[in-house]
Amino acid sequence: MAERVRLSDLAQQAGVSTATVSRVLNGKSEVAEDTRQAVLRALDLLGYERPEKLRARSGGLIGLIVPELTNPIFPQFVQHLSTEMLRQGYTPLFGTQFAAGSTEDSLVEGIMSQGVAGLVFVSGLHADLTANTQRYQDLIDNRVPFVTINGANAKIDAPDFSTDDADAITQAMRHLVGLGHKRIGFVSGPLRFSPAQTKFERYLECVKQMLPDSAPIHSETLFTVEGGQVSAKAVLDQGATAIICTSDIMALGTMRYIVDQGMSVPEDVSIIGFDDSAMMPFLSPALTTVRQPVRAISEAAVTTLVSRIKQAPNEMTLTTFKPELVVRETTAPAKQTASS
Repeated sequence: MAERVRLSDLAQQAGVSTATVSRVLNGKSEVAEDTRQAVLRALDLLGYERPEKLRARSGGLIGLIVPELTNPIFPQFVQHLSTEMLRQGYTPLFGTQFAAGSTEDSLVEGIMSQGVAGLVFVSGLHADLTANTQRYQDLIDNRVPFVTINGANAKIDAPDFSTDDADAITQAMRHLVGLGHKRIGFVSGPLRFSPAQTKFERYLECVKQMLPDSAPIHSETLFTVEGGQVSAKAVLDQGATAIICTSDIMALGTMRYIVDQGMSVPEDVSIIGFDDSAMMPFLSPALTTVRQPVRAISEAAVTTLVSRIKQAPNEMTLTTFKPELVVRETTAPAKQTASS
Protein backbone atom coordinates (compact mmCIF):
# COMPACT_ATOMS: atom_id res chain seq x y z
CA MET A 1 0.00 0.00 0.00
CA ALA A 2 2.87 2.39 0.78
CA GLU A 3 3.80 2.47 -2.93
CA ARG A 4 0.31 3.59 -3.94
CA VAL A 5 -0.55 6.09 -1.23
CA ARG A 6 0.57 9.67 -1.72
CA LEU A 7 0.91 11.17 1.73
CA SER A 8 0.50 14.67 0.34
CA ASP A 9 -2.89 13.79 -1.17
CA LEU A 10 -4.10 12.30 2.10
CA ALA A 11 -2.76 15.26 4.07
CA GLN A 12 -4.56 17.74 1.82
CA GLN A 13 -7.84 15.81 2.00
CA ALA A 14 -7.69 15.43 5.78
CA GLY A 15 -6.37 18.92 6.44
CA VAL A 16 -3.32 17.72 8.38
CA SER A 17 0.43 17.45 7.82
CA THR A 18 2.11 14.59 5.97
CA ALA A 19 3.89 13.72 9.22
CA THR A 20 0.53 13.26 10.93
CA VAL A 21 -0.69 11.05 8.08
CA SER A 22 2.43 8.94 8.44
CA ARG A 23 1.87 8.52 12.18
CA VAL A 24 -1.73 7.40 11.61
CA LEU A 25 -0.79 4.91 8.87
CA ASN A 26 1.91 3.46 11.12
CA GLY A 27 -0.49 3.05 14.01
CA LYS A 28 1.21 5.52 16.33
CA SER A 29 -0.79 6.35 19.45
CA GLU A 30 0.20 10.01 19.81
CA VAL A 31 -2.56 11.22 17.45
CA ALA A 32 -5.88 12.71 18.56
CA GLU A 33 -8.86 10.49 17.76
CA ASP A 34 -10.58 13.20 15.65
CA THR A 35 -7.41 13.59 13.60
CA ARG A 36 -7.05 9.84 13.19
CA GLN A 37 -10.64 9.59 11.95
CA ALA A 38 -10.04 12.45 9.48
CA VAL A 39 -7.10 10.57 7.97
CA LEU A 40 -9.09 7.33 7.79
CA ARG A 41 -11.95 9.15 6.04
CA ALA A 42 -9.44 10.61 3.59
CA LEU A 43 -8.23 7.09 2.81
CA ASP A 44 -11.80 6.03 2.08
CA LEU A 45 -12.68 9.12 0.03
CA LEU A 46 -9.58 8.83 -2.14
CA GLY A 47 -10.22 5.16 -2.82
CA TYR A 48 -7.33 3.67 -0.86
CA GLU A 49 -7.71 0.40 1.01
CA ARG A 50 -7.12 0.74 4.71
CA PRO A 51 -4.12 -1.17 6.07
CA GLU A 52 -5.17 -4.33 7.90
CA LYS A 53 -4.10 -2.98 11.27
CA LEU A 54 -6.31 0.11 10.82
CA ARG A 55 -9.52 -1.74 9.94
CA ALA A 56 -12.22 -1.64 12.57
CA ARG A 57 -13.27 -4.93 14.07
CA SER A 58 -17.03 -5.32 13.77
CA GLY A 59 -19.03 -5.70 16.95
CA GLY A 60 -21.72 -7.43 14.90
CA LEU A 61 -24.22 -6.92 12.09
CA ILE A 62 -27.09 -4.44 11.93
CA GLY A 63 -29.82 -4.93 9.36
CA LEU A 64 -30.82 -1.87 7.32
CA ILE A 65 -34.04 -2.02 5.32
CA VAL A 66 -35.22 0.70 2.90
CA PRO A 67 -38.23 0.56 0.55
CA GLU A 68 -36.40 1.44 -2.69
CA LEU A 69 -33.35 3.12 -4.20
CA THR A 70 -34.82 5.01 -7.17
CA ASN A 71 -35.71 7.93 -4.90
CA PRO A 72 -32.33 9.53 -4.13
CA ILE A 73 -33.25 10.31 -0.52
CA PHE A 74 -33.00 6.61 0.36
CA PRO A 75 -29.40 6.12 -0.83
CA GLN A 76 -28.64 9.24 1.18
CA PHE A 77 -30.07 7.58 4.29
CA VAL A 78 -28.18 4.38 3.53
CA GLN A 79 -24.91 6.30 3.28
CA HIS A 80 -25.29 8.14 6.58
CA LEU A 81 -26.72 5.18 8.49
CA SER A 82 -23.98 2.86 7.23
CA THR A 83 -21.28 5.39 8.08
CA GLU A 84 -22.58 5.76 11.63
CA MET A 85 -22.88 1.99 12.09
CA LEU A 86 -19.29 1.51 11.00
CA ARG A 87 -18.16 4.36 13.24
CA GLN A 88 -19.76 2.65 16.21
CA GLY A 89 -18.17 -0.68 15.34
CA TYR A 90 -21.00 -2.46 13.53
CA THR A 91 -21.29 -3.73 9.97
CA PRO A 92 -24.46 -2.85 8.01
CA LEU A 93 -26.36 -5.62 6.25
CA PHE A 94 -28.50 -3.93 3.62
CA GLY A 95 -31.79 -4.94 2.03
CA THR A 96 -34.22 -3.13 -0.25
CA GLN A 97 -37.61 -3.88 -1.73
CA PHE A 98 -38.54 -3.57 -5.39
CA ALA A 99 -41.60 -4.15 -7.55
CA ALA A 100 -42.59 -7.83 -7.71
CA GLY A 101 -39.54 -8.61 -5.58
CA SER A 102 -38.64 -8.89 -1.92
CA THR A 103 -41.18 -7.85 0.69
CA GLU A 104 -40.23 -6.29 4.00
CA ASP A 105 -41.11 -9.53 5.79
CA SER A 106 -38.92 -11.66 3.52
CA LEU A 107 -36.05 -9.20 3.89
CA VAL A 108 -36.33 -9.31 7.68
CA GLU A 109 -36.38 -13.11 7.59
CA GLY A 110 -33.27 -13.27 5.41
CA ILE A 111 -31.39 -10.64 7.40
CA MET A 112 -32.30 -12.20 10.73
CA SER A 113 -30.90 -15.53 9.51
CA GLN A 114 -27.48 -13.85 9.39
CA GLY A 115 -27.51 -13.25 13.13
CA VAL A 116 -27.92 -9.47 13.16
CA ALA A 117 -27.81 -7.65 16.48
CA GLY A 118 -30.56 -5.20 15.53
CA LEU A 119 -32.56 -3.61 12.73
CA VAL A 120 -33.22 -0.16 11.23
CA PHE A 121 -36.39 0.37 9.18
CA VAL A 122 -36.51 3.44 6.92
CA SER A 123 -39.98 4.48 5.66
CA GLY A 124 -41.18 0.89 5.91
CA LEU A 125 -44.51 -0.73 6.71
CA HIS A 126 -44.32 0.88 10.13
CA ALA A 127 -45.32 4.11 8.36
CA ASP A 128 -48.38 2.48 6.76
CA LEU A 129 -51.23 3.07 9.19
CA THR A 130 -53.28 0.31 7.51
CA ALA A 131 -50.56 -2.36 7.79
CA ASN A 132 -50.62 -5.15 10.36
CA THR A 133 -48.11 -4.26 13.09
CA GLN A 134 -47.86 -7.81 14.45
CA ARG A 135 -44.61 -8.27 12.49
CA TYR A 136 -43.01 -5.63 14.71
CA GLN A 137 -44.55 -7.05 17.87
CA ASP A 138 -42.97 -10.39 16.97
CA LEU A 139 -39.56 -8.70 16.92
CA ILE A 140 -40.25 -7.12 20.30
CA ASP A 141 -41.40 -10.46 21.73
CA ASN A 142 -38.20 -12.07 20.45
CA ARG A 143 -36.12 -9.29 22.03
CA VAL A 144 -34.76 -8.03 18.71
CA PRO A 145 -33.77 -4.37 19.10
CA PHE A 146 -34.94 -2.11 16.27
CA VAL A 147 -35.66 1.52 15.46
CA THR A 148 -37.82 3.15 12.80
CA ILE A 149 -37.20 6.25 10.70
CA ASN A 150 -39.84 8.56 9.17
CA GLY A 151 -43.04 6.88 10.19
CA ALA A 152 -44.01 7.13 13.86
CA ASN A 153 -46.70 4.61 14.69
CA ALA A 154 -48.36 4.64 18.11
CA LYS A 155 -49.03 0.89 17.79
CA ILE A 156 -45.30 0.04 17.65
CA ASP A 157 -43.34 0.18 20.91
CA ALA A 158 -40.01 1.19 19.40
CA PRO A 159 -38.02 4.43 19.02
CA ASP A 160 -38.84 6.46 15.93
CA PHE A 161 -36.77 9.26 14.42
CA SER A 162 -38.57 11.51 11.96
CA THR A 163 -38.47 14.87 10.27
CA ASP A 164 -40.99 17.29 11.76
CA ASP A 165 -43.40 17.09 8.85
CA ALA A 166 -45.86 19.63 10.25
CA ASP A 167 -43.11 22.22 10.61
CA ALA A 168 -41.92 21.47 7.07
CA ILE A 169 -45.33 22.30 5.60
CA THR A 170 -45.66 25.38 7.79
CA GLN A 171 -42.36 26.74 6.45
CA ALA A 172 -43.35 26.00 2.83
CA MET A 173 -46.78 27.61 3.19
CA ARG A 174 -45.42 30.74 4.87
CA HIS A 175 -42.91 31.15 2.06
CA LEU A 176 -45.51 30.90 -0.68
CA VAL A 177 -48.07 33.07 1.10
CA GLY A 178 -45.33 35.64 1.63
CA LEU A 179 -44.79 35.65 -2.14
CA GLY A 180 -48.44 36.52 -2.65
CA HIS A 181 -49.80 33.11 -3.66
CA LYS A 182 -53.43 32.56 -2.71
CA ARG A 183 -54.14 29.34 -4.60
CA ILE A 184 -51.60 26.82 -3.32
CA GLY A 185 -51.88 23.21 -4.46
CA PHE A 186 -50.70 20.29 -2.36
CA VAL A 187 -49.44 17.05 -3.95
CA SER A 188 -49.15 14.25 -1.40
CA GLY A 189 -48.26 10.61 -1.38
CA PRO A 190 -50.82 8.01 -0.30
CA LEU A 191 -52.47 9.25 2.89
CA ARG A 192 -52.32 5.83 4.51
CA PHE A 193 -48.68 6.64 5.29
CA SER A 194 -48.27 8.64 8.49
CA PRO A 195 -45.79 11.23 7.10
CA ALA A 196 -48.13 12.01 4.17
CA GLN A 197 -51.11 12.22 6.50
CA THR A 198 -49.31 14.55 8.90
CA LYS A 199 -48.22 16.82 6.05
CA PHE A 200 -51.73 16.93 4.58
CA GLU A 201 -53.39 17.70 7.91
CA ARG A 202 -50.97 20.57 8.50
CA TYR A 203 -51.56 21.87 4.97
CA LEU A 204 -55.31 22.02 5.66
CA GLU A 205 -54.64 23.91 8.90
CA CYS A 206 -52.35 26.36 7.12
CA VAL A 207 -54.89 27.09 4.39
CA LYS A 208 -57.50 27.79 7.06
CA GLN A 209 -55.15 30.00 9.08
CA MET A 210 -53.17 31.78 6.37
CA LEU A 211 -55.64 31.83 3.45
CA PRO A 212 -59.11 31.92 5.03
CA ASP A 213 -60.72 33.02 1.76
CA SER A 214 -59.19 30.14 -0.22
CA ALA A 215 -60.05 26.47 -0.49
CA PRO A 216 -57.59 23.56 -0.27
CA ILE A 217 -56.33 22.15 -3.57
CA HIS A 218 -55.10 18.59 -3.06
CA SER A 219 -54.11 15.63 -5.18
CA GLU A 220 -53.07 12.26 -3.74
CA THR A 221 -50.65 10.26 -5.87
CA LEU A 222 -47.62 7.96 -5.85
CA PHE A 223 -44.09 9.01 -4.84
CA THR A 224 -42.92 9.00 -8.47
CA VAL A 225 -42.17 11.39 -11.32
CA GLU A 226 -45.26 10.10 -13.12
CA GLY A 227 -47.36 10.68 -10.01
CA GLY A 228 -46.15 14.27 -9.92
CA GLN A 229 -47.10 14.78 -13.55
CA VAL A 230 -50.64 13.49 -13.06
CA SER A 231 -51.18 15.52 -9.90
CA ALA A 232 -49.77 18.67 -11.49
CA LYS A 233 -52.59 18.61 -14.02
CA ALA A 234 -55.15 18.02 -11.27
CA VAL A 235 -54.11 20.98 -9.12
CA LEU A 236 -53.42 23.35 -12.02
CA ASP A 237 -56.90 22.66 -13.39
CA GLN A 238 -58.17 23.99 -10.05
CA GLY A 239 -56.25 27.24 -10.45
CA ALA A 240 -53.13 26.67 -8.38
CA THR A 241 -50.35 29.21 -8.88
CA ALA A 242 -47.97 27.34 -6.56
CA ILE A 243 -47.56 23.66 -5.69
CA ILE A 244 -46.06 21.95 -2.66
CA CYS A 245 -44.92 18.39 -3.37
CA THR A 246 -44.12 15.92 -0.60
CA SER A 247 -41.03 14.56 -2.35
CA ASP A 248 -38.43 15.98 -4.72
CA ILE A 249 -39.19 13.21 -7.22
CA MET A 250 -42.83 14.26 -7.39
CA ALA A 251 -41.70 17.89 -7.78
CA LEU A 252 -39.66 16.89 -10.84
CA GLY A 253 -42.81 15.41 -12.34
CA THR A 254 -44.80 18.57 -11.73
CA MET A 255 -42.06 20.67 -13.31
CA ARG A 256 -41.97 18.42 -16.36
CA TYR A 257 -45.74 18.70 -16.82
CA ILE A 258 -45.67 22.49 -16.49
CA VAL A 259 -42.92 22.83 -19.10
CA ASP A 260 -44.70 20.40 -21.43
CA GLN A 261 -47.75 22.69 -21.26
CA GLY A 262 -45.69 25.65 -22.48
CA MET A 263 -45.49 27.32 -19.07
CA SER A 264 -42.46 28.25 -16.99
CA VAL A 265 -41.25 27.61 -13.46
CA PRO A 266 -41.34 29.84 -11.46
CA GLU A 267 -42.72 32.60 -13.73
CA ASP A 268 -46.10 30.86 -14.14
CA VAL A 269 -46.09 28.33 -11.29
CA SER A 270 -43.93 28.11 -8.17
CA ILE A 271 -42.82 24.66 -6.98
CA ILE A 272 -41.55 23.41 -3.60
CA GLY A 273 -40.26 19.88 -3.10
CA PHE A 274 -39.41 17.86 -0.01
CA ASP A 275 -36.16 16.04 0.94
CA ASP A 276 -33.41 18.15 -0.69
CA SER A 277 -31.83 15.07 -2.21
CA ALA A 278 -28.33 15.45 -3.63
CA MET A 279 -28.98 16.66 -7.19
CA MET A 280 -31.69 19.24 -6.46
CA PRO A 281 -29.31 22.25 -6.32
CA PHE A 282 -28.06 21.39 -9.83
CA LEU A 283 -31.39 21.45 -11.64
CA SER A 284 -32.24 24.33 -13.92
CA PRO A 285 -34.06 26.01 -12.30
CA ALA A 286 -32.69 24.74 -8.98
CA LEU A 287 -35.45 23.33 -6.79
CA THR A 288 -36.72 25.13 -3.71
CA THR A 289 -37.28 22.32 -1.24
CA VAL A 290 -37.51 21.35 2.41
CA ARG A 291 -34.32 19.67 3.57
CA GLN A 292 -34.55 16.60 5.74
CA PRO A 293 -31.77 16.49 8.38
CA VAL A 294 -30.68 13.05 7.19
CA ARG A 295 -27.35 12.96 8.96
CA ALA A 296 -28.75 14.01 12.34
CA ILE A 297 -31.60 11.50 12.09
CA SER A 298 -29.21 8.71 11.09
CA GLU A 299 -26.73 9.37 13.88
CA ALA A 300 -29.43 9.55 16.54
CA ALA A 301 -31.16 6.40 15.28
CA VAL A 302 -27.97 4.32 15.22
CA THR A 303 -26.79 5.61 18.60
CA THR A 304 -30.11 4.66 20.18
CA LEU A 305 -30.13 1.25 18.50
CA VAL A 306 -26.59 0.46 19.66
CA SER A 307 -27.63 1.45 23.18
CA ARG A 308 -30.53 -0.99 22.99
CA ILE A 309 -28.27 -3.70 21.59
CA LYS A 310 -25.96 -3.22 24.57
CA GLN A 311 -29.02 -3.33 26.84
CA ALA A 312 -28.41 0.12 28.23
CA PRO A 313 -31.47 1.57 29.97
CA ASN A 314 -33.67 3.50 27.52
CA GLU A 315 -37.31 4.08 26.75
CA MET A 316 -39.38 4.11 23.61
CA THR A 317 -38.98 7.60 22.18
CA LEU A 318 -40.54 9.55 19.34
CA THR A 319 -37.95 12.09 18.26
CA THR A 320 -38.58 14.73 15.60
CA PHE A 321 -35.93 16.79 13.82
CA LYS A 322 -36.39 20.31 12.50
CA PRO A 323 -36.30 20.60 8.70
CA GLU A 324 -34.97 23.58 6.76
CA LEU A 325 -36.63 25.33 3.83
CA VAL A 326 -33.95 25.83 1.18
CA VAL A 327 -35.05 28.63 -1.14
CA ARG A 328 -33.61 28.35 -4.64
CA GLU A 329 -35.05 29.19 -8.06
CA THR A 330 -38.43 27.46 -8.40
CA THR A 331 -40.43 29.93 -6.27
CA ALA A 332 -41.25 33.53 -7.17
CA PRO A 333 -43.92 36.16 -6.46
CA ALA A 334 -47.38 35.28 -7.72
CA LYS A 335 -48.46 36.85 -10.99
CA GLN A 336 -50.79 39.77 -10.53
CA THR A 337 -54.21 39.22 -12.11
CA ALA A 338 -57.33 41.29 -12.41
CA SER A 339 -58.87 39.42 -9.49
CA SER A 340 -55.78 39.83 -7.28
